[in-house]
Amino acid sequence: MSQVFSSISLAQNLVELSVSKGIYEVVISPGSRCAPLVIGFSNHPKIHAHSIVDERSAAFFALGMAQQTRKPVVLICTSGSALLNYYPAIAEAFYSDIPLVVISADRPEHLIDIGDGQTIRQPNVFQNHILYSANLKNGSGNEMTEKERIFNELEINSALNICFEQNGPVHLNAPFDEPLYQTTDKILHPMEDKPLKKNSSEKPYDGLEEFVEAWNAAERKMLLVGVNFPDEIDEEYLQFFGNDSSILVFTETTSNLHHPNFFPNIDTIIAPIEKEQNPDELFKKLQPEVLLTFGGMVVSKKIKAFLRKYPPMQHFHVDSKKAYDTFFVLSRHFKSNANEFFSEVIPKLKTKESFYRPYWDKIKRDRQEKRREYLQRIPFSDFKVFDVLLKNIPDGEMLQIGNSSAIRYAQLFETQASVSVFCNRGTSGIDGSVSTAVGAATASKKSTTLITGDLGFLYDSNALWNNNLPENFKILIINNFGGGIFRILPGNKEEKYFDFLETPHDFTAEHLARMYGFEYQMASNENQLISALKKFYTAEKNQILEIFTPRKINDKVLLGYFDFLK
Repeated sequence: MSQVFSSISLAQNLVELSVSKGIYEVVISPGSRCAPLVIGFSNHPKIHAHSIVDERSAAFFALGMAQQTRKPVVLICTSGSALLNYYPAIAEAFYSDIPLVVISADRPEHLIDIGDGQTIRQPNVFQNHILYSANLKNGSGNEMTEKERIFNELEINSALNICFEQNGPVHLNAPFDEPLYQTTDKILHPMEDKPLKKNSSEKPYDGLEEFVEAWNAAERKMLLVGVNFPDEIDEEYLQFFGNDSSILVFTETTSNLHHPNFFPNIDTIIAPIEKEQNPDELFKKLQPEVLLTFGGMVVSKKIKAFLRKYPPMQHFHVDSKKAYDTFFVLSRHFKSNANEFFSEVIPKLKTKESFYRPYWDKIKRDRQEKRREYLQRIPFSDFKVFDVLLKNIPDGEMLQIGNSSAIRYAQLFETQASVSVFCNRGTSGIDGSVSTAVGAATASKKSTTLITGDLGFLYDSNALWNNNLPENFKILIINNFGGGIFRILPGNKEEKYFDFLETPHDFTAEHLARMYGFEYQMASNENQLISALKKFYTAEKNQILEIFTPRKINDKVLLGYFDFLK
């Protein structure tokens, strides 16, 4: 049986060039103007097409797929406001270095701003958060001139190559004239796939001698790791950093790095110091001479505030793409992935005996013991729930965590080394956590648990409006009936305006669970939670477990924890 193509050559070109570069996952939202793209992509034998109605959810679903495959995923939508719904996920992809190819159908240029339906100014609409915008041409009546074909060939190749090379979102805006639904069995005007041209002359390690000299001379070195993909760093390098007494390695839940001598609970170290009578003395003992960072965004506000007030003499960052001057003392950016950098530099580094890690390691162990003691004293609350949940995540599970309170509570506990952890920390929004988790589970095929708050779940519940929900997907909802994080932040909780921050409600996920075919359980105390988790992780059907915690007690328990550690 012959393949079906759109009879519009621009649509054919977008399909064929995408496939030629190895892009096979496509997420399509419905519409008429995008029909030429839908016909071409959905009928291609190498393409796996996913249909998701809500464009905002579709974009985060695609982001979750690309997060796991680490390859570009194509997004297709119709003209008008449909495209704008992609923007939150585009911004997340931009800051998290996740490759997405947005292809938007558009009206022909002469129909824009004349009162025609479903038209907006689509060219360059993502200009502040996109790696490349290609505004393609389609001639008159979908008939391109040779000049227009050459222009499109260059633009499509440039956009797709940049998406691969720089790991981020690109946008191709494709105007189509009517008729839209005609098909053919022939390629009308083939385009040439122009591959990436690698720059072999680039020297990412300029300044390496400066780093080696500073590192070897320092007695207090700190390694701070942000978002990092599992198994990204060779074990021998982790052992090197973990066994040097002059190095503190601060990791986060999303760092996916584990070693007995690492410090995975940053706020548990820093927050209690702030409550001491003379915090300056302790902070100066913690202050590094040299700071080395790699990975994506850092969750902990405490470490950012500490390193800005007590900055290192030198800060070096390793990343193949960019370096943020987060602490305002950036000395050098090594443009490389971390593992390659370590293979080059570690043979040149010397280990050094120092008080630094032993001193803080004792404090870490004391705080861990006090945490165990504190958990025995407190009532059922968000804090206790996260302790139970993270102890019961099965080996090998993928854990997706929602933003706001969920990721911050997770930071206070350890996760098992076999559990891979992900969170949308590029823009730190709650808006697409559920959709991202569904996309990630779909792409990875791994058993996946999402931990989210009630607002994050309700905000993105359209994520479950998906005809192909993976069977390996489960949701844990901590429902404290509002935006619990605002009770932790400064502000008068009794003022009338506070309801507009916390947004209290009395909704549950029970009816949504049933509508979307999930088995639903609830728990409102520790015994119920432990019992429900046994079924949650053994049942074959998709699960939602909703855990109810006391809205006006959670903040007191959390803030009391840091007082208890002092």
